[in-house]
Amino acid sequence: MSFRREEGAAGRRPFRTPDSRTPGARSARTVHARSPRTARSRTVAALALALGTALLGAACVPGTDGSGAGPAGGGGATAVPDPAKAGKVTLTVWDQEVRGGQNAEIEQLNEEFQEKYPNVRIKRVARSFSDLKTTLKLALSGNTPPDVVQANQGYADMVAFAKAGMLTPLDDYAGLYGWNSRYPNTLLDLNRVSADGRNFGTGRLYGLSQTGEYIGVYYNKDVLDDAGVELPRTWAEFTDALPKLKKAGELPVQFGNLDKYPAIHTFGVLQDQAADSPAQIRDTILGKGGGFDNDATERAARTLADWADQGYLPDGANGTGYDDAAKKFAGGDGAFLVTGTWQLADLKKQMGGKLGFMPPPPAQADGPLRTTGGQGLAWAVTSKSRHPDVAAAYLEHLTDAHAADVMTDEGVLPAVPGKAADRVPKDSPDGQMVRAWERLNEDDGMIPYLDYTTPTLFDTLSADLQGVIEGSLSPERLRSKMQDEYAAFRAEQGEEKESADGGTDR
Repeated sequence: MSFRREEGAAGRRPFRTPDSRTPGARSARTVHARSPRTARSRTVAALALALGTALLGAACVPGTDGSGAGPAGGGGATAVPDPAKAGKVTLTVWDQEVRGGQNAEIEQLNEEFQEKYPNVRIKRVARSFSDLKTTLKLALSGNTPPDVVQANQGYADMVAFAKAGMLTPLDDYAGLYGWNSRYPNTLLDLNRVSADGRNFGTGRLYGLSQTGEYIGVYYNKDVLDDAGVELPRTWAEFTDALPKLKKAGELPVQFGNLDKYPAIHTFGVLQDQAADSPAQIRDTILGKGGGFDNDATERAARTLADWADQGYLPDGANGTGYDDAAKKFAGGDGAFLVTGTWQLADLKKQMGGKLGFMPPPPAQADGPLRTTGGQGLAWAVTSKSRHPDVAAAYLEHLTDAHAADVMTDEGVLPAVPGKAADRVPKDSPDGQMVRAWERLNEDDGMIPYLDYTTPTLFDTLSADLQGVIEGSLSPERLRSKMQDEYAAFRAEQGEEKESADGGTDR
């Protein structure tokens, strides 16, 4: 998220990303997905076909790791696994899909997997994004880690876990199940870690993301109508609408940042709009750019600070929880809510026809779109799992075409398309979400979550943005702090490479 992902996430988490990088602040719970469940008949969100079709031609050759190094599987499987022959199995799964639509589709898919394989029992532990991020490293380093986990992409989590040998490379399974042709490289690459464990975006495959996601703008139609404000078509019209709403006695942007990660998403959108191009930020996140010492970073921070100063955000936003802010928005307090697609199912259930959704408006009407996002947290198989073949079959079950249709019927945006996409009404919030997903990929406007950039940026940036909002940290200082962290990490990476290549170990 990906906090995406609460995305929390972050909320994934997600590109994240998405990153990014989602769930609500609910306590951890264990779910045994055995009880009968009535299939949902609602027709809701679907995936943009463009991502699944226009980019599939660039997919890797099945069975390779995308690095040119040939097969690099960790499970050693040579045929499609058959869980029915695995004997009695308990598969322990940790995930952060605790929201309404996400939780419902996971529970249904878990039930179906157990019905298909009665010898397999799924022991599900569902945690909020924040709880999962806090506890996962300790769990993976123990003697009895879960079999399947959701791991946030980037250096802090997936790269660190892969480097420590805590995750199983999935390249052999990718060849057997055809994941390399099902997913476009743009998605698979964000779940890859180099063989030396130094970089992400290339190398061995360590996870599959089930969902697509991005940061958009929810709006309350009634609040806009009461204030006499038309739906903005451009970013300038969006920012111009905020003082008009304030003057009309309405809260322009609902926002809660007690969980810290929501400000990363909002700041990311502001930075996306201020940048010269999506590549300016994307290249930095992937370790190939000039960093954050630029006008886009400072302008984004200044805009966020100005929103707080002008009263466009609620008073005490740093003390309001992410989910509490969403509930206030659903109750009519706020014209706009800037957050991820993972919130759509819950908000639609509460708001009905009052809810609208759009991507961050472009610079010019009908111009190219850009925003933060990409895909949800990756599902990964742990290296100490006693049932890697069953775990891989479970990942296949969660991400196949049927799973995409189940997600669509629950209002969740799948990472790859299913047939249910044709059932989504185009003018509904779900249809708006899908069309924007298509446009963002056509426009090459998806920018990964900022927390992917360094192992510590999630912690430092989330804390610093609280300071920007309350006025204790200037936009100039945020710019320099982000640049210092980026430069120090890239220098460290360069030193490690020099040492690995036979240079001086500093």
